[in-house]
Amino acid sequence: DKLKRLVSLVLVLALTAAVLLSGCAKKQEQKVVNVYNWGENIDESIFKIFEKQTGIKVNYTTYESNEQLYAVLKMGGTNYDVIIPSDYMISRLIEEGMLEKLDFNNIPNFDNIDERYKNLEYDPANEYSVPYTWGVVGLIYNTSMIDDEITSWGALFDPKYSGQILQFDNSRDAMATALFHLGYSVNTTDEAELNEAYELLVQQKTILQGYVMDQIYDKLEGGEAAIGPYYAGDALLMMENNPDLAFVVPEEGTNLFVDAMCIPKGAVNKENAELFINFMCDTDIALKNMAVTCYATPVRTAYEALDEETRSNEIMFPKDDVLNRCQIYKNLPQETLNLYDQLWVKLKS
Repeated sequence: DKLKRLVSLVLVLALTAAVLLSGCAKKQEQKVVNVYNWGENIDESIFKIFEKQTGIKVNYTTYESNEQLYAVLKMGGTNYDVIIPSDYMISRLIEEGMLEKLDFNNIPNFDNIDERYKNLEYDPANEYSVPYTWGVVGLIYNTSMIDDEITSWGALFDPKYSGQILQFDNSRDAMATALFHLGYSVNTTDEAELNEAYELLVQQKTILQGYVMDQIYDKLEGGEAAIGPYYAGDALLMMENNPDLAFVVPEEGTNLFVDAMCIPKGAVNKENAELFINFMCDTDIALKNMAVTCYATPVRTAYEALDEETRSNEIMFPKDDVLNRCQIYKNLPQETLNLYDQLWVKLKS
């Protein structure tokens, strides 16, 4: 009898332990946030601070373009909790019902965001996104390889630099370089204008070294190529590593972009995601992040805390004369998006 009682006690204890352990495991499983972001676009050391503050572990992966992000989400890559698309892609995701509305009770630091980055056209009621960074696109070129002062998008299409030119490896940005050079709106839906831009890219292909995204770092820093278009924050990082590099916003104008934090539809860890978004809008965290990424912050309190030298950096914070000739990408109608896809496939084949 004693033995039976002992055995049943051991079994009860084992069962209780198993239940407790599985409860703990479940709790631990929930304590994650899966963040999907552009490459070279965050100070990864802040994840430890977030984990210490909240007990939530950050799983972090990167993509190279808005189009790649869109394709992954479309194919059912729904295990992400936070994504950081650009303006035009956010409006597309909203339109297609691919984002969750945010609970701003979990994001009190939204108050730190400068008013000029709220209620923008891509998310007019500010229901789906919190601004993360902003900046402009320009040309990065190696002054030891190119003697001329570069002022125009035309340099990307100049046979003089044959074999030394890089181009964006995504359709929206690549087409924009041609549209700007031709003097057209980057949001044109005119088929003739888009075909003309495409023809310019076809001609460019014969003098191009290659289509790149983050590979541009190695190529420009290492002097393997002389010129390419990219984003201002990345340009500053490259210039730190190679002082021969210069950045210019072409005279024809350029793209002004805002990247913002969103939660994909069906995200498993929605509240954790909102806590992460809130954390990224903290003044000290925004400052720490900006020091590593070199991207301008929309966090007003962080901008105000910057020293005068950083605030007067015209690559990070362009002056009004530059901003006035910028265009923000808009989400294009479906038939224009289809045309973009067709032209891009044709160009790359």
